[in-house]
Amino acid sequence: MRAKYIAGNWKMNMDKAGAVELAKSLVEQLKDVKNTFMIAPPFVYLDAVSQIVKGSNIILGAQDVTYTENGAHTGEISATMLKDVGVQTVILGHSERRNDFYENNKIINSKVKIALEHGLDVVLCIGERFSHKIVGVTEAVCSLQIKTGLSGVSAEQMSHITIAYEPIWAIGTGQTATPEEANKTHAFVRKTIGEIYGQKIADEIRILYGGSMNAKNAEELLAQSDIDGGLIGGASLKAETFVPICRFSVK
Repeated sequence: MRAKYIAGNWKMNMDKAGAVELAKSLVEQLKDVKNTFMIAPPFVYLDAVSQIVKGSNIILGAQDVTYTENGAHTGEISATMLKDVGVQTVILGHSERRNDFYENNKIINSKVKIALEHGLDVVLCIGERFSHKIVGVTEAVCSLQIKTGLSGVSAEQMSHITIAYEPIWAIGTGQTATPEEANKTHAFVRKTIGEIYGQKIADEIRILYGGSMNAKNAEELLAQSDIDGGLIGGASLKAETFVPICRFSVK
């Protein structure tokens, strides 16, 4: 049985004091809660938050990584730098990176491979726009993002990959796919992974839902057979809205 995985993407929010305070609160409130938990603060707060979560059951994540090694790459953050401050996993292919910063599947694949090469786990985000949804090409879009994003990733490396399905039309909009709709796409994602890597890996990989999951809808979403957790945005910025989602994950 796949353990649930709840990840908090803090995006470009909070100040240092707030980040530290939230991390302390989560460490205390989740210390006896099973399953996998991850938080991804902004880059500038990673070191401070790392000191708080060290030795706890909370994984430290980063919101991105560059696809190059250290060197003359002004403004970029490398995999080795992330590891140096205690980062264990990295979110890649998020819709905001794809849409706002024009990252295509090839760039995302380069980032996936360099993260894995440096021993970082990866949460690979995929998902369709509303325009894709209404013309019925959700599965085609997700299939392409999976196959291109994981190009060159070996079966052995797949134990370090988590997929996050985030329908773009449901991110930060208050809208969400119905549990049944979300589960149907998750099942398709698992089927696609099985076609590439075999049924064992498909059965083991965790697929998170990343479309405005919150304390009101999390329990029903997490009860679905192919939804293995959530990639949480706005609801991860306060302990009182994030912890209930984490607790639903153990039911």
